[in-house]
Amino acid sequence: MRDNSGGSDSTSGSASSPTLSELDFLNNRASLVAPQLLGWRLSHETAEGTVTVEITETEAYEGETDPASHAFRGLTARTQAMFGPTGVLYIYRSYGNHWACNIVSHAPGASGGVLLRAGKVVEGLELAHQRRETVPRKQLVPRKVALKDEQLARGPGNLTQALALTDSHYGYELKQMPAIVRLERPQAAPSYSRIASGPRVGVSQAADWPWRFWLDGEPSVSAYRRNPRAD
Repeated sequence: MRDNSGGSDSTSGSASSPTLSELDFLNNRASLVAPQLLGWRLSHETAEGTVTVEITETEAYEGETDPASHAFRGLTARTQAMFGPTGVLYIYRSYGNHWACNIVSHAPGASGGVLLRAGKVVEGLELAHQRRETVPRKQLVPRKVALKDEQLARGPGNLTQALALTDSHYGYELKQMPAIVRLERPQAAPSYSRIASGPRVGVSQAADWPWRFWLDGEPSVSAYRRNPRAD
C-alpha cells in the first residue's frame, strides 16, 4: 500500500452476499477496516429500483483517541451508533447540505466508523443519474446537470444521493437478513499495490493522519482538499 497525499479502475466482477461471520472484519479498529472495505459493494433496494456502488475511497475515524472523530467527546444522542454494534450505518448531515454515510467499525468496547467517501456505480446507473442530476430547489435558473458516470458517487454527499441514503437509515443493521441495504464482498479483492493512503479531507484536527484510503487510478475517487484551518 502506497502512502501519499492525493490521487484518484477498480476490479470488476459480480459481488456476492457475505455470511455474517465474513463481516467480522468490521470488529476492528476503523483505521484497519477502512482499506479492507475498498472493492466491497453497497446496494440499496428501493421502490424505484436498486443502485449498487463499489467502494473506491474510505476514511477512518476512531473513538476517543481521534480528535477528528465525532466519538471523540464520548457518547451523545447523535453519535450513539458509533458506540454500538459494528456493521451499522452511522449517517449524519455534513456541512448542513448533504448526508454522509459511515459503516460502524471498531474493536470490542471501543467506538468508531469508516466514512464512505466515494464509489463507482455498478448497478442502477440510469437511476443514479436521475437522482444526481436533479436540479436543486434553490437554483433560480433551472438547468439540466449532465454528469459523467464516474462523478455519480464521487464524494460522500454524492454517494449517499446516488444510493438514496438519508438519516432515515441511521442505525440500519447491515447484518440483518434479508436486507434492503446490503454490503457485498467482491469476488476478488483489489490488489494491495493499488491501495493508496494519505491525509484525511476537510478535518481541522489530526488532518495529517494517513487514514484516507483509495484505489489508485480509479476516476471515481474524490479530489484531496485540505482544511485551511487544519493543525
